[in-house]
Parts: sequence; structure tokens; C-alpha cells
Amino acid sequence: MKISTTRRRTLTTAAATVAAGSLVLTGCSNSNSGGGEGGTASESSYELSDTQGELRGEGASSQQKAMEQFGVSYSSSVPGAVLAYNATGSGAGQKQFIANQVDFGGSDSPLDEEQAAAAAKRCEDNPAWHLPMVVGPVAVAFHLDGVDDLNLSVDTVAKIFKGDIRNWNDEAIAAENEGVDLPDQPIDVLYRAEESGTSDNFQSFLKTATDGLWEDEGKTFPTRVGSGAQGSSGVADQVKATNGSITYVESGFATANDLGIANLDFGAGPTELNAETVNKALDQVAFSGEGNDLVVDSEALFAMKEEGAYPLALTTYEIVCSAGYDEETGARVKDFLHTVLDNQNDQLEEAGYIPLSGSFKEKLETAVDALQ
Repeated sequence: MKISTTRRRTLTTAAATVAAGSLVLTGCSNSNSGGGEGGTASESSYELSDTQGELRGEGASSQQKAMEQFGVSYSSSVPGAVLAYNATGSGAGQKQFIANQVDFGGSDSPLDEEQAAAAAKRCEDNPAWHLPMVVGPVAVAFHLDGVDDLNLSVDTVAKIFKGDIRNWNDEAIAAENEGVDLPDQPIDVLYRAEESGTSDNFQSFLKTATDGLWEDEGKTFPTRVGSGAQGSSGVADQVKATNGSITYVESGFATANDLGIANLDFGAGPTELNAETVNKALDQVAFSGEGNDLVVDSEALFAMKEEGAYPLALTTYEIVCSAGYDEETGARVKDFLHTVLDNQNDQLEEAGYIPLSGSFKEKLETAVDALQ
């Protein structure tokens, strides 16, 4: 990809405002902001183009809060450029990217073989790459009056969402929470109502981590137990409003709604969800894609039982054409992704995501540099 006019610009972070639904993020902070409260300004710089206009993305709601921040930083770094990201779910993001309706798709799951072939056709016979730019741990979030600290083994989690355990004072939950006064109250299960990469990953995790106790799979969560809500914000809002409820949701949505987050026992004792425990798991991530197609080996990640590691982490991909964009679109895609990599900071962590670093980030930088 040739960029006709370039200049060196130091990227900075900017505080993002919270919006919902379709996001059109403009440069509401200036490029010399120095990172904003809680952020850190980067000292690195990239060759960014002066390409203005709208960059269109659609897909995973799991990365919505990150996109809010990245969109502001993008417009600050490239005046006249704007990100429009529509958080309609991973399934929609994949379909819209393949149909050439958006410039990149956000997805919690990689394209399947048939989708990958269709995406390559959309990319002028070039492969689409999966770039895991946003990593967010998934919380088993709950609202149970009088209970702030809750331990759950992965087998118990699976049985709750299957409907095998239906009451909060069930002996299995009680055995994992000695000394906790658990109420004699039904468990209200909430799940994603639409096709969702979060559902896909959560079910893959349960199937892997419980050695097959959980049998379902795919982007559609089974409807035999509980009730559904739309999007990550929808399930989090519903749990907040419902005493006795439980769901699976990205941690940023759980913390924003002040929900309880269970300490999960993956096989080496209850593990708290925090940046340290998630990073311990990410240090061992392997990739199953070829070359710069960075598809995470989620099965190996989800099977992890190392003490102090929290492997229930969602790697959200930006699905992009490795080549085949028109010149202006390609420049906007590359500018935006470089901006994302240069804004891995405290603000991102406060929103519920894991700032990328080390070899994981280096692989992404190599892939973005290779986009044509």
C-alpha cells in the first residue's frame, strides 16, 4: 500500500467519552493532550498518513469501550479522520466485512473456512488477517444481595448454566464457599440473546475446561435455561437490575455496573480476575494461524490450569484485508491500527481490558507493518 503523503507524528492517548450503539468518534481532544488522566503518552512514533475521512468498522460489542478510546486517539493523531464503529455483535461484524460494507470487522471468533474464502474474495484475492488487538477477560458476574465474594469451580459454573444447579444454596456452591451465608434463592441465568463471539468463546471454554461436561458450542447460547438479553451491555444491565442473577460478560461491563465477579477455580484454587492473573495466562499464548494471521490457540489457553493464571480471556480480532484495499482505505486502516498499538495504557485497563505488551504486542506490530 502506497501512501502519497506522510509525516512523522507522535501519538498520544486521549480520554474517551462513553457512548452506546453506533459509535462515530471524532477528535474531541487535541493531539497534545499528553494522555489524559490515568493514561500515559507514548514516546514512540509511526509514519502516519494524512488521510482524512471515515473508517468504518462493525462487530463485537465486547470491544465497544476500547473502540471508544481508540477512536478518540485516532482522530487526535490524524486530524480529519474519524472512526465509525457499530457494536452489533461478532456475527454481524464478520458478515458486513465479507460483504464489503465495512473496512474491518470486529469479532471474538475467527472466520471459519468458508467465511475465510469469501473474505479473501472481498480482499481482491488476498487473505484476510485476524489481529487480536483487544484482549478482555470474561467475568462470571453475579448480583446476590449479601454476598460480595464468591468462589466457583469451572464444573460448578457449567452446571449452573446447564440448569443442573438451580439454587444459590446448592451443596456444590456451599462446599466452595465455606462460611458464606448463601440464600435459599433460585439462580436467574442471563445469556446473550443474539449470535455472539462471547458466547462462542465462553462455551468453548466450558467444553475445554470441564473435559466435556459442557457439550454445547457455537455463537448461539442454548435457551433451555434462563433468559437472554441483547449485547454485553444488555446482560450486564439485566444482572444489575436482578437480585439472584448470573451471567458471563467482559469484565469492563461487570465493573462498570458494580457487579460481583466470581473467583474461578480452573484446577489450582480460586483465582481472582485482575491484570496480573490474566497476563500470566497471556504470557503462554500460542497462535494457530499462519504468518501474520494471528489466530490465538484458544483451546490451549482455555485448558490452562496453572496456579495464579486466569485463562478465561477473550481475544477480540480486527479482521482486515492483508492487501486489496483502495489506497485511501488502506491508509486509514493502517493508521488506526498503529494508533491502537500506541495506546495500550492505564485508561484501557480501567475500562476492563488488558494493555498489550511483550512478544504478543510485537507480533501485532509486525503484522500491521506488513499490511499492503
